[in-house]
Amino acid sequence: MNNRRKFLQHLTGGIAALPFLSLNSFATTGAEASGSSPELPYAGPVLRVAIMGLGGYGTMVAEAMRACKKAKLVGVISGTPAKINAWQTRYHIPEKNCYNYENFDKIKDNPDIDAVYVITPNALHKEQAIRVARAGKHVICEKPMALNAKEAQEMIDACKKANVKLLVGYRMHFEPKTLEIIRMRKAGELGKVQFFQGLTGFAIGDPGQWRLNKALAGGGAMMDIGIYSVNGARYMTGEEPVWVTAEETKTDPAKFREGVDETIQFQLGFPSGAVASCLSTYSMNFLDRFFVLGTGGFAELQPATNYGPIQGKTHKGPLTALHVPHQTVQMEEMSDIILQNKTPIVPVDGEEGLKDLKIIDAIYQAAKTGKKVPLSG
Repeated sequence: MNNRRKFLQHLTGGIAALPFLSLNSFATTGAEASGSSPELPYAGPVLRVAIMGLGGYGTMVAEAMRACKKAKLVGVISGTPAKINAWQTRYHIPEKNCYNYENFDKIKDNPDIDAVYVITPNALHKEQAIRVARAGKHVICEKPMALNAKEAQEMIDACKKANVKLLVGYRMHFEPKTLEIIRMRKAGELGKVQFFQGLTGFAIGDPGQWRLNKALAGGGAMMDIGIYSVNGARYMTGEEPVWVTAEETKTDPAKFREGVDETIQFQLGFPSGAVASCLSTYSMNFLDRFFVLGTGGFAELQPATNYGPIQGKTHKGPLTALHVPHQTVQMEEMSDIILQNKTPIVPVDGEEGLKDLKIIDAIYQAAKTGKKVPLSG
């Protein structure tokens, strides 16, 4: 995950330095591997997307979308004119599809944009997503979708009222090795699930960045990286937790100020009796591991959530699915969800994001009070 941060910093440092990414640079297709004829060109509907927030991760999504057949980058929203100009040139975006944070409500009158992907600091998600919904466009929001469950519910309600879809950028929900473990669990190949472990963390750098600003981030490591373990515990066990306990450790209060968590250990209990033990941290590198144990076997991913390739094994042997950039697969699948009402194996809608934030709210409460916090639906 530390490598992930270094890559994002490199991206932010100079968009023009990025190589052009094509589908051929991602992986060999099945047709090429087998020697059969290449597949026919895609002729179905295409989701036309504007990206809001042109930082490191926004750039990564834009580059990955070059290889998409079902989704296309057509617009940008940013508060930095220089970034808008650079993206216009690099991605051939017309002037009429460029907006800033003050005037983007005008996308209501732009029929060339179907959806907006909100990739801004956490504290801005709610207001921006609601404005996008009121403009009649579908919303894709980076995780965490809001600062807390209350905000998440407001976003869900606004999108329902506007009759637009609200999706959350849970890229791991489409990752093939992750999905294979979920298939095995559903098929009973792991037996009864008893235990999940999620370790997610890295040593964060620049103390002045927005991720260490409670007003913008809503917390610390838990909101950025710990949410992967919260989410992973749910899809790996196939259950919703009924209680949570947590303990926070802070070794650098100058860097991790009040309300910005450095390290939290938390436990989740599930209706079946299964338990999860997880660690979320901004002060330790090389923590990116999921492990699930059942009465009939086990599965492990390490790395489990970084940009890949994800590596995994089970009691049956290694997981061998080909790697394709997660954001490419995510945007292809989200196009199908929005335009063709496809039901994903693991949900990525606003309700899914709300469930994670209810748990995170409870984790913060448990860490503060030292008490076991019950969870309801």
